[in-house]
Amino acid sequence: MQRLLRGLVVLIAAFAVLLPIPATADPGSSILEVRPLGGRQFEVVVYSAAMGRAIPVWVSHPGGPAPALYLLNAIDGGETGGPWTNRTDAARFFADKPVNVIQPIGGHASYYTDWLADDPVLGRNRWSTFLIDELPPLMEGHFGMTGRNAVAGTSMSATSALNLAIEAPGRYQAVGSFSGCPRTSDAMSNLYVHSQLGLFGGNAGNMWGGFGNPAWAAHDPVLNAERLRGVALYISAGNGAPGVHDTLTDPSIAGDAGRLADRMLVGGGMESVVRGCTAALTDRLAALGIPATVVNRNGTHAWPYWQDDLHDSWPVFAAALGV
Repeated sequence: MQRLLRGLVVLIAAFAVLLPIPATADPGSSILEVRPLGGRQFEVVVYSAAMGRAIPVWVSHPGGPAPALYLLNAIDGGETGGPWTNRTDAARFFADKPVNVIQPIGGHASYYTDWLADDPVLGRNRWSTFLIDELPPLMEGHFGMTGRNAVAGTSMSATSALNLAIEAPGRYQAVGSFSGCPRTSDAMSNLYVHSQLGLFGGNAGNMWGGFGNPAWAAHDPVLNAERLRGVALYISAGNGAPGVHDTLTDPSIAGDAGRLADRMLVGGGMESVVRGCTAALTDRLAALGIPATVVNRNGTHAWPYWQDDLHDSWPVFAAALGV
């Protein structure tokens, strides 16, 4: 009897991952404004009750019911260096795809997570509440969606995308992690996170507490990899060595030797760290027998590679979304 009960629990857990979970609106959150940008593009201003402020959201809507891809920006939140739609061809690439692409603008150095305490510099961050509980029902109610979702992020937000799927089982059928460092709870990873947030004046202690606080382990995708079972995964990382986009002739370099030197020094060094973090996750997934599309390449921490990832991950997302 005990073996039978255990088997039923496993089956229920599997179906919980495979079946899309409908979003329910968070009280107080609302759409303040919808501004057409031309074609299928819109800027939607959403009030987050959890954070007490308005969040601009770029939406590419195909015109009828369709699944959703939530596209998270890098560590600047798309606010200073520019969002996906300025850094890549995302708008053009998805112009003929049967999917709603939803890109929040904001959240720099937030890890798109719920912080334990308000930060003196970064303010109140309740991003996982916004992305899981507030935004989806509003988008579904206004644009009409199918209830199937994917989420993808790059650099900082690659970890965020994985954590959202872990935190909300059944909500996302696919996850893309591009050049992220999906380890957070060991000493070196803790220092890495502190250093990244420190660039923006933020204190990671306000995010997940001091070193050893259980919140760090709770947001470590390597430790929680089992909870990604049943989710279609696309995971990429470079190794810091020169790749196809790290040449003087690449359009992103445009013959600028100084720009190339900076990319190799800064972007190369960062991506070599990323490769080690990513290997910890992909090795753990392999040990658990959880399938993933894994891309290891020569290359640096740079947007041209993430544009490639966006293109190359689409077949994985499309299959999971049923389009």
